[in-house]
Amino acid sequence: MPNWLKNQLSQAFLTKNVNQLKVLNQCWFFYKRNQHSNGS
Repeated sequence: MPNWLKNQLSQAFLTKNVNQLKVLNQCWFFYKRNQHSNGS
């Protein structure tokens, strides 16, 4: 997981920002899917 995403997730959890958590969760699954399809 990229550091920028870890930092954003930590901040969202600390501030209990549900909308940001949802967006970041979608970003993470999108990132994982693209990394997997690239053979990484």
